[in-house]
Amino acid sequence: MSPYAEATELALALAIVKTLVLVVGSVITYFAFKAYRRTRQRALGLLAGGFGLVTLGLVLAGMLYELLDVPLAIGILLESLLVLAGFVVIAYSLYVQ
Repeated sequence: MSPYAEATELALALAIVKTLVLVVGSVITYFAFKAYRRTRQRALGLLAGGFGLVTLGLVLAGMLYELLDVPLAIGILLESLLVLAGFVVIAYSLYVQ
């Protein structure tokens, strides 16, 4: 098997996993936002926002690299910053009353 075939298979697997992360993360964000709209509890709104940031961050690096020709290291840095921000918002949502 050539290294190019292995790279193509790996890229396909990565695209599938990132798509599943986007779908599952979007569903979690949707349900958290729906719970916020129903209850109007600020913590649930923050939770939804945090999950949205994490989901966006986990998908961002590959999209920037593939679609906008942004260097992969910059894409990964932006991804990590969004995931960090999302986790901070989620932690804060669990802390506030």
